[in-house]
Amino acid sequence: MSALSAAAQDRDNNFNLLRMAAALAVLVSHAWPISRGPGTAEPLERLTGASLGTLAVYVFFALSGFFVSASWARRASLADFLAARALRLFPALAVSLAAVLLVLGPLTTSLPLADYFAHPATARFLPRNLALLTPQYTLPGVFAANPYPAVEGSIWTLAYEAECYLALLALGLAGLSRRGLGLAFAGYGLLWLATAGLALPVRLAEARALSLPFAIGMAAYHGRDRLRLTLPRVATLALVAVLARGTPLAQPALVLALAAAGFWAGLLASPRLRAYNRFGDYSYGVYLYAFPVQGLVASAAGGSLSPFANIALSVPATLALAVLSWHLVERPALALRRARRAALSPPVAARR
Repeated sequence: MSALSAAAQDRDNNFNLLRMAAALAVLVSHAWPISRGPGTAEPLERLTGASLGTLAVYVFFALSGFFVSASWARRASLADFLAARALRLFPALAVSLAAVLLVLGPLTTSLPLADYFAHPATARFLPRNLALLTPQYTLPGVFAANPYPAVEGSIWTLAYEAECYLALLALGLAGLSRRGLGLAFAGYGLLWLATAGLALPVRLAEARALSLPFAIGMAAYHGRDRLRLTLPRVATLALVAVLARGTPLAQPALVLALAAAGFWAGLLASPRLRAYNRFGDYSYGVYLYAFPVQGLVASAAGGSLSPFANIALSVPATLALAVLSWHLVERPALALRRARRAALSPPVAARR
């Protein structure tokens, strides 16, 4: 059995920890614009041209492409797939947005409370962000004096995640053979290369950038029986990514190297790393709550904190909220999915 085959069938791995590390990397990356203003480059971005947050999001999407493909393969049902994705995505998002809107906003807005709640932007905040397509990142009078006057900043990727889910679903419903899937991936690759260097609208450019790691994750799942990752192979891909900088293949090489490194790290046989699985999957909660918590920290300090101080003060509160999100919202939502599956599955005796 190949390592990637094991990843698709066994949860005794490091992928929960890897997702958590990626979520914290996004928090770290955002500390620079939140503390210094939009467009401020973090140290890694100044050194390599890619921010730590961007690299972390690529890892998220690659892992998502792999594991959501595995989820579809285990139970190729339209209703079950949509329910699973919705229950994973929306309950925690809705609670986090409601907390920002109804708790953080009233406590920090510079407007009178009556004006805050009467403002049209306040009424639009929850439905627009739950709809995903046109996120609203600000609330009236909230963090207006911050270097980065936004209360949300990470949720923009969720629309692209949902779009990738739908693309995967379309391929699954089409029932393509292995050869058909190969042609689909080849067609996507050709389209991706054909649009390199074009001045695409922002929405299309972002979809193009984030669909690539997801597609690589999907392809890795479908080739899992033949793909074997070793440290020398991962190192070779990293070297290729370095050499490809400044060429049209720079992003594909980088994403491929990151995906390979992620899968390799996720499968390291380390009992100490895998001990993290005794806790929970807190990465989504960290991703949702980090930005508003970091904005609150910056606001409380009057915009004078360094990025490193923002990180140090934001991490504990973000982790606490992420733990609550997992145990009170996300895990119960996932339990609903399992209960639904059990209700729809015929009894064992009936299946004989």
